[in-house]
Amino acid sequence: MKAVVLVGGEGTRLRPLTLSVPKQLLPIAEQPMIERVLGQLARHGIADVVLSLGYLPDAFLKAYPDGVVAGIRLSYAVEPSPLDTAGAIRFAALSAGIAETFVVVNGDVLTDMDLTALVAFHRARGAEGSISLHPVDDPSSFGVVATDDSGLVQAFVEKPPRDVAPTNLINAGTYVLERSVVDRVPEGRGVSIERETFPAMVADGTLYALADASYWLDAGTPEAYLAAHWDLLEGRREGPPAPGATDSGDGVWLLGSPKVDGEVRGPALVGDGARVGRGALVDRAVVGRDCVVGPGARVVRSVLLEGANVGEGASLAGSIVGPGARVGERCDVRPLTVLGAGASVAPGTVLSGERVPTRPTKMEPP
Repeated sequence: MKAVVLVGGEGTRLRPLTLSVPKQLLPIAEQPMIERVLGQLARHGIADVVLSLGYLPDAFLKAYPDGVVAGIRLSYAVEPSPLDTAGAIRFAALSAGIAETFVVVNGDVLTDMDLTALVAFHRARGAEGSISLHPVDDPSSFGVVATDDSGLVQAFVEKPPRDVAPTNLINAGTYVLERSVVDRVPEGRGVSIERETFPAMVADGTLYALADASYWLDAGTPEAYLAAHWDLLEGRREGPPAPGATDSGDGVWLLGSPKVDGEVRGPALVGDGARVGRGALVDRAVVGRDCVVGPGARVVRSVLLEGANVGEGASLAGSIVGPGARVGERCDVRPLTVLGAGASVAPGTVLSGERVPTRPTKMEPP
């Protein structure tokens, strides 16, 4: 069976990290997000995937020049202009010559849902389309799906107010579709599968849904991106937090050969070539490959991406520092601050909840 993975969005919620790289290539505990998504598909027997690309498509070709990830063969469908979800699925399916039942997943959703069970459910119902559902406390930011006892979808309501939502089961972004769904999508314009295609299928009685309470996370915001790391480090997902990581004790995971002269408190991950200076504290954080945590610095519940540098005596909490970015000496960086690739924060600066692109920031006056 083949799958379409939607990775064409601009990742605006994760800017400035995504100004230079698609969000699906951002690492989750030192492994690109897209590799975690594809690994889940491979575990359920998917062997061929077409990536539906739009934003910075060359980044994927550069990252995977041999076209193979986790044993999956990749092909690419680059949209000439944004086509929305259904339009992107149609374009990718036609580009890949898909003629049979296929799977669709969102490339920024991390999940342990049972895809094999969803496919079996889909075939048992003779469905044209089947949606995986996930229960949430507040469904107002998602597409809500109400079904009858057989799983036949009765209503598909996009982002209803919490107090009027018909259920707390949301569209989890994984679909099993027949080729006929592609034929429902008009050519030449953007089409939303949630707002147009699925409601039409509900009217025809051909759309089903199956709830799955397994791990699920839309990793497209800074809060969720951080949470994806903690879920791995704190054991909410099985296995080591990153391929090749070794547990050095007390929940401190190491990749390769970092140099640690300071203190690291678990759960934490320190990447290959990283340096933690004397008197520094890394507490429940991820320090990526070739990062530097200067002497006396504190990095708490934060993520440093490859080559980031936290200067001597700086304090960082609940934040994300992009690749090659630098936090100057004695800075105070508070939640939820996000530094883009190559950003530089002047010594002594105080930041709180700010987005810092690739430019120096001014020192806050005393």
